[in-house]
Amino acid sequence: MVTPPERPGGRQRTNPPFDIVAIAASAGGVFALTDILQKMPADLPASIVVVQHLDPRHRSLMPQIFGRRSHLPVHQAVEGMTVESGHIYLAPPDRHMLINSDATVSLTQTELVNFVRPSADLLFESVAAAYGERAIAVVLTGAGKDGSMGVTAIKKRGGTVIVQDEATSEFFGMPSAAIRTGTVDFVLSLDEIPAALLTLLAGEMRD
Repeated sequence: MVTPPERPGGRQRTNPPFDIVAIAASAGGVFALTDILQKMPADLPASIVVVQHLDPRHRSLMPQIFGRRSHLPVHQAVEGMTVESGHIYLAPPDRHMLINSDATVSLTQTELVNFVRPSADLLFESVAAAYGERAIAVVLTGAGKDGSMGVTAIKKRGGTVIVQDEATSEFFGMPSAAIRTGTVDFVLSLDEIPAALLTLLAGEMRD
């Protein structure tokens, strides 16, 4: 095992255990996402990528909505952009968002997955392939089952999966489908998720 290089003063430098948090939400998700994202600190040591199912006929106002509340810069993802720690990236309406192994974004308009585009499954699967055990997936309120295949991919690659509980989900379809895969590490209330993320990112909690 390679020993981490020492910081000045003789202390070893340790890297955060996770590089990316991928979050998926659908019905009821804007409120849930706002609650979580506004609690992330400006020095967050990971990037956040988000799929929120939206009506493709309307321009998304989510960058402005989240940007007013977040301590982190919020971007609508653009083809080829690089995801960076301490930034939030939102899938644009009617485009699947994938994260590549070089941390760049790919956007596609390929066929619907689970009747939706963007798809949480495709995002999670790409993040699993690119980041492996250094990825966290979060499934929030929403109808349908989008994300259930993706959380399985995250877990198979050694990542960590968090799901919103039924009591605080406006719609429990997506969380329930994820739970049924048997790959979920933590089922938490909406209020508990931000603290759990920060604890995981600090390396103080593992499943």
